[in-house]
Amino acid sequence: MSQDRNPQAEQMADESMIRNLAAQANAIWPQERPLFERYQLAADCRIADIGCGSGEITSRLAGLYPRAEVVGIDILEHTIALARGRHADLAPRVSFQQGDAFELKLPSAHYDLVVCRHVTQSIPEPERVLAEMKRICKPGGWLHVLSEDYHMLHFMPGELDADRFWSEYVPTASRGMGVDERVGRRTWTLLKHLGLEQLTVDFVTVDTLRVPRETFAAIIEAWRDGYTEVLSERTGRPRDEIRAYFEAMMASILNPDEYAVWQVPVLGGRKPAGGPSAG
Repeated sequence: MSQDRNPQAEQMADESMIRNLAAQANAIWPQERPLFERYQLAADCRIADIGCGSGEITSRLAGLYPRAEVVGIDILEHTIALARGRHADLAPRVSFQQGDAFELKLPSAHYDLVVCRHVTQSIPEPERVLAEMKRICKPGGWLHVLSEDYHMLHFMPGELDADRFWSEYVPTASRGMGVDERVGRRTWTLLKHLGLEQLTVDFVTVDTLRVPRETFAAIIEAWRDGYTEVLSERTGRPRDEIRAYFEAMMASILNPDEYAVWQVPVLGGRKPAGGPSAG
């Protein structure tokens, strides 16, 4: 993937991203897991996890479908190496490959389920990646997309109002990187334009009631450690100010008298089983 295709390459390669993926998996998977039942997959299905990172969800999918053939794809070589090492006990049924989500070196019409999580908000032209996912999906198979939207994060206002951070600073930085921080709300339209059927939208509620406060705070902490520098550069705001916003959000999450929530869109769509739109 070229730098233009991966404008957050430095942040994705930072060690904080591994912590972030682990915290997000712990926060989201318990609510997301039942959503896979709607796909009614065969026990010996084939699954591709695009943008798999360290394999947090790839391994969970392998556990959910213990006879499935599962492949995880990620652009970063060191992340793939980490995933292979962590989940070596699942080989060869579960494999990990370095690859470009815009040009997947995977066979067409091969997978019963194609999963993509925490990717669409970090790349330009996410519709191209979704089209590649559709290409490798079998007719009658399913796409499953967790598509972040940073305007769905809400905190109690304090001395530093998180609403300003997410509605002003993050959009400014996103525009500079050519990505859409609100892609979660338009992913349904992107899937519809691809000709997918039986579209579904669910929301995983990451909040201070359903998720341990420490787990929720760990997501914000990882964002702080990985994104403070680039947000400062892209917005022209002082580094200490950006860091202070993240820390105010963490303090709110950890405060037992306050409530915070992140609504995370999770979408599904079926590739038509036949006809001109099935390609």
